[in-house]
Formats: sequence, structure tokens, C-alpha cells
Amino acid sequence: MPKMKTHRGAAKRFKKTGKGKIKRACAFHSHLLSSKTSKRKRRLRKGGYTSAADTAKVAQLIPYK
Repeated sequence: MPKMKTHRGAAKRFKKTGKGKIKRACAFHSHLLSSKTSKRKRRLRKGGYTSAADTAKVAQLIPYK
């Protein structure tokens, strides 16, 4: 049986935690930052976790991470 291939785009964006949750970065923090408040930009620095609906799909894309 051949190994599954890791989706390289997803591998650069997501990491698995020790308990199996999937970490992700927040969107909207790359450009057009002058119109966003400092508070909003500070909150966007911190990551989050994928939603329950997306976790299974993303886990398939990164089977070995």
C-alpha cells in the first residue's frame, strides 16, 4: 500500500497539537493594516483552532504532521 501524500499547501498553514486539535493562523493580518485598529491587529497575531466542521477535512490533508 503506498503512503498518502501530504498536501504541501496545508502543511505550511496548519499544525497538529499533542491532543490532535489543529492550529491555524488568523486571516486579515497581511496588508491594509493602517485602517485596522491596534486592538484588532493585536488579536489577529494570536492563532486559533480549526472549526469542528473543518477539522476532519484538514486532518486528511496533513496525515503525518
